[in-house]
Amino acid sequence: MISMNGKRGLIMGVANDRSIAWGIANAMHKAGAELAFSYQGENLLKRVKPLAESTGSDFMVEADVTDDASMDACFAELKDRWGSIDFVVHAIAYSDKNELTGRVSDTSRANFAQSMDISCYSFMDVARRARDIMPNGGTLLTLTYDGSQRITPNYNVMGVAKAALESATRYLAADLGPQQIRVNAISPGPMKTLAGAAIAGARRTFKYAEQNAPLRSNATLGAIGGTAVYLASDAGASTTGEIIHVDGGLHTMMMPALENLG
Repeated sequence: MISMNGKRGLIMGVANDRSIAWGIANAMHKAGAELAFSYQGENLLKRVKPLAESTGSDFMVEADVTDDASMDACFAELKDRWGSIDFVVHAIAYSDKNELTGRVSDTSRANFAQSMDISCYSFMDVARRARDIMPNGGTLLTLTYDGSQRITPNYNVMGVAKAALESATRYLAADLGPQQIRVNAISPGPMKTLAGAAIAGARRTFKYAEQNAPLRSNATLGAIGGTAVYLASDAGASTTGEIIHVDGGLHTMMMPALENLG
């Protein structure tokens, strides 16, 4: 196993034990990393706390990515306790699910702005804050989805937001590279997560991916976690600005597998 011994970092976006953020956190813990977890509100704290404790962590910090004061406090607490960090995992995105169905041209101005703020700008804001407590370099990871590159039913404005996030990943990689900070995004295939369930037709999408991906399987939390460990460890020292697909090869397919063509 690739070692992350001696590395410390923040995991943002754990909602429950099926969250992709949790799959990453669990893999990093097993690789030896020391973890802090962010949460937003008491309801999420109740979910995150037992998961954090299972990794041996008692470091939970509140963070609302739409509130500058909250983010200031979050990173000040990280600096006060640890002095510096080695990585941040950003697994945060949001759009009004009522606007994910129908036509993307009907997206409201308010929901477009909120979707871009939480799903894209927040990563840039996290990067700006994290760079100041990464004196020895480090890694920033975010999560995207191939709906950014190809039309996905009922994904709509989230696809636009994820395309912006992927572009931000590349620009941040160039911006922070001289400080030896690597910036990458992981693009899993359809997953049975709380966020994924909010997308209409999610079960059919999951089944389609399972039947047509070259590996005939969907991504697992373990596979995504292993990819994150590689990217955040010294093994990923020369990898930055990348969108790493962990989807069984689904993104390579133009059409369904031959046996599934009508």
